[in-house]
Amino acid sequence: MIDAHTRLVLLFGHPVGHSQSPLMHNTAFRHQRINAVYLAADVLPADLAAAVEGLQAIGGLGANVTIPHKQAMGALMDELSPRARAVGAVNTVVCRPVERRERPRLFGDNTDVPGFLAPLTPYAGVLEGAEMLVFGAGGAARAVVYALLSTYRPARLTLAARRPEQAAALAEDFAAYDDRGALAAVALADAGPAVRTSRLLVNTTPLGMHPNRDGTPWPQAADFQAGQIVYDLVYNPRETRLLREAAAHGATPLGGLDMLVEQAAASYVQWTGRPMPTAIVRRRLQVLEGGAGRGA
Repeated sequence: MIDAHTRLVLLFGHPVGHSQSPLMHNTAFRHQRINAVYLAADVLPADLAAAVEGLQAIGGLGANVTIPHKQAMGALMDELSPRARAVGAVNTVVCRPVERRERPRLFGDNTDVPGFLAPLTPYAGVLEGAEMLVFGAGGAARAVVYALLSTYRPARLTLAARRPEQAAALAEDFAAYDDRGALAAVALADAGPAVRTSRLLVNTTPLGMHPNRDGTPWPQAADFQAGQIVYDLVYNPRETRLLREAAAHGATPLGGLDMLVEQAAASYVQWTGRPMPTAIVRRRLQVLEGGAGRGA
C-alpha cells in the first residue's frame, strides 16, 4: 500500500509505454513486502537533467534508463561503474545517501552486461575463445560486445550491420578491450561465412519483434549449424523466427526473456539490498500477451 513512507523508483525514457519494467519491479516489491513503487516517466531529452535532479531531491531509491537516454545519463552521474564507463551507457541509477550532504550521490551502472551474460553461463566452456557474431551495431550491441570481449575473449567477433560504417565505428570504440584483435566489421549482406563458422550468434536488432514477427536478421536459414548457440535479445515473441529456424537446423536457441529479467534483477538488488524473486517475476511476464519486445 502506498503511504507517506513509500520510496520511488523511476524509468526514464522516451517513449516508455511499451516497458515491462514497472510490471517486473512492482511484482517483486509486492512479493517481498517492500514499501516502494516503480513508475515509468516519459522524459524528453531536453528535460533529462531536471528529471534526474528531481529524483535526487525527493530521495528516490534510483532509476532505470532506456532509449534514448542511456548514453546521456553518464554525464549526470557522480560516479560510474567500470562496465558503465566501458560501454558508454547507463541503464541503472542508484541514489546513495551520503552523510552531511543534502542530496544523495548518483551512481550509474550498466546491468545489461550481467543480464546478457547470465543465460550464457551454462555454455561458458564452449564459448571461451570461440568465434562469435553480433547482428546490429546500435545501442544494444554496445553492452553485448563489451560483455563478450571481457568474458570470453573470442578468437573472432564479427559485427554485422546493414550500415558497415556503423559496425566499423563500434569496433573502433571497443578496440581497447580487444587484445586479441578479434573484432571485425562487415556489411550484413557479407556475413554469410561468419554466420556459418561462429559458435555464438547474437541478434541485437529489433527484427522479429512483435508485431513484425516475420522479421529476422538472417533469412538464409540453411547457414545455421548444429552446435551453434543463437541468442535473440527480442523477448516478444518468446520464439522468434530467427530462433525457430536456427533450432530447426540443430542450433541451441536462447530468447531474450531471461536477459530482460536478469538485467532487472541486477538493478533491483542495488536499490533494495535483496535479490529479486526472479521465478515469480518470470511467471508473471509469461502470462502476458502483446506489448513490446526488446529492451527495458
